[in-house]
Amino acid sequence: MTDRKNFPPVEEQMPILLRGTVDVVTEDALRKRLTEAREADRPLTVKVGFDPTAPDIHLGHTVLLRKMRQFQDCGHRVIFLIGDFTGMIGDPTGRSKARPPLTREQILENAETYKRQCFKILDPDVTEIRFNREWLGELGSDGFVRLAACYNVARMLERKDFKQRYEKGQAIGVHEFLYPLAQAYDSVYLEADVELGGTDQLFNLNVGRDIMPSYGLPPQLVLTTPLLEGLDGTEKMSKSLNNTIGIEEAPKDIYGKTMSISDDLMWRYYELCTDVSLSGIEQLKQLVAKGELHPKKAKEGLAMRIIADFDGEAAAKAARDEFERVFREGGAPDIIEEHRFPVGDGTVFLPKLLTEVGLATSRSEVNRLLKQRAVRVDGEQIGQGVLELAVSVGDRKLFKVGKRRFARIIFE
Repeated sequence: MTDRKNFPPVEEQMPILLRGTVDVVTEDALRKRLTEAREADRPLTVKVGFDPTAPDIHLGHTVLLRKMRQFQDCGHRVIFLIGDFTGMIGDPTGRSKARPPLTREQILENAETYKRQCFKILDPDVTEIRFNREWLGELGSDGFVRLAACYNVARMLERKDFKQRYEKGQAIGVHEFLYPLAQAYDSVYLEADVELGGTDQLFNLNVGRDIMPSYGLPPQLVLTTPLLEGLDGTEKMSKSLNNTIGIEEAPKDIYGKTMSISDDLMWRYYELCTDVSLSGIEQLKQLVAKGELHPKKAKEGLAMRIIADFDGEAAAKAARDEFERVFREGGAPDIIEEHRFPVGDGTVFLPKLLTEVGLATSRSEVNRLLKQRAVRVDGEQIGQGVLELAVSVGDRKLFKVGKRRFARIIFE
């Protein structure tokens, strides 16, 4: 039995739980269920599913993880659900074609990193980690037929992804219809009061609401959180787009990447990725607007907070000091990655070199960097239009691209 002292008054919980949300289905129902839970000394069961489709958690994932932690801090039961079954189907959300299924081995390997990394934010003492193969694997053909009978194809085709593909004559696998149904059954099995997800998951979350009454359960409440923009400020943070801040990256890299975001995007990161109050963020905005606080100082504060949450205050201070030394004083980092590269005929093609060693993402980016005179070799600026560099076997050259990308190349 949960002690009532763990449940703040409902009017204190509501602004905490609603902060940064987009869809709330519904706010009145949430208030009512929080009231009932407090009166009965019973925590709400809050379910959040993660398909381990990639091995690392980035800052975009933490928006949802932070909302989970807020429910924990309000005394509620949070289930971190790893979709080891649904991950083998593949979430069709945002896809123009079926997602390639992962192998069982890939899923379990990725799940292990999720289990470790999530506790940089969640409370490990009260977090429940479950795998949905536990019940979906045992559901059987009879159970899946009953589950499928709870929904109809017309409703499924209301989903934007499916509708667009259907209208364009693109294939939709029958197994893709099973994904939102399987995710919904997770809510049935766990008897979820609340399900959280990103805004792109709204359809899937509402399927859970729709089918729960068929199993004699009240429909779960749904809260969605925004999709955090990546470092480019336009696309959502995604490893495939190379615009992420990984929560297990070195503090100095997290610091440098955070400092690279735009001044406007900084405020969104403050709201979604820190515990600074909304009134406190507004005060910072006003100070910047009045010229009393430089935007870079505000951004430094953001970077420090993010690192401190993951790695502690000492790591945050060390990352700040390293950034100041390297990028404000023109120095180089203490540790620089080394790469070996073939000389060939005595020259190297810079676009090929810089992309292959990871200093640029594409040849078009290299051309842009050269045009901006943002490439230096051993401290010497490479001129616009210079695409080849003369080198000899055994040369060791320090390459600097932009303000914070370094690599030492050994030519052979």
